[in-house]
Amino acid sequence: MGSAEHVSTVIPTPFVAARLERIFDACFYARYHTRLFGGAAEPVYQPGGAASKCNALYYREDYFASALHEVSHWCIAGAQRRQQPDFGYWYAPEGRNLNQQREFESVERKPQALEWYFSKACGYRFQVSVDNLALANAGLHDATAFQHAVLEQAVIWQREGLPARAAVFYQALCCEFGTVVPAAQLHFSLVELIHTPEPLPQ
Repeated sequence: MGSAEHVSTVIPTPFVAARLERIFDACFYARYHTRLFGGAAEPVYQPGGAASKCNALYYREDYFASALHEVSHWCIAGAQRRQQPDFGYWYAPEGRNLNQQREFESVERKPQALEWYFSKACGYRFQVSVDNLALANAGLHDATAFQHAVLEQAVIWQREGLPARAAVFYQALCCEFGTVVPAAQLHFSLVELIHTPEPLPQ
């Protein structure tokens, strides 16, 4: 009797960003004429303009977390901001000074809190991002205050309800990933944000 051949089994990850593109399209394309696309070197939102082109929301490469984050920005942006490239926000890349970092965090508080909801709906680990290693490595910035701000916003939405488009996307994610937990029943804690996690799956 011959020896049994060993066959390795690769278990596919459920966290494929293309799934998010499909869900976003199903939720929002018909009404908002907006689609989610990967493959970008940097995330960006491009309104379609008057030529009836669809609005395009780009996330970085094929990163699952980047897709969730960009959808979070879109779900918060009002009608006027959705007519402007990148929602009309100023953005400075890595290397911001302390004042610029504070401005960045004031804009990022709500999107990152919303991304936390979406991550929970997918069963995906969320990690707060201050997006500025230079300040952190120099000991000039402590992320604790920003972590508290993100947590505070998450708790506010539990009390007041998610923004309308965010609630639609959250429910769709729950159905897709089989979590089905009402947003008001989720548990949020600072411990989730301050521990040092393993690298996130992309």
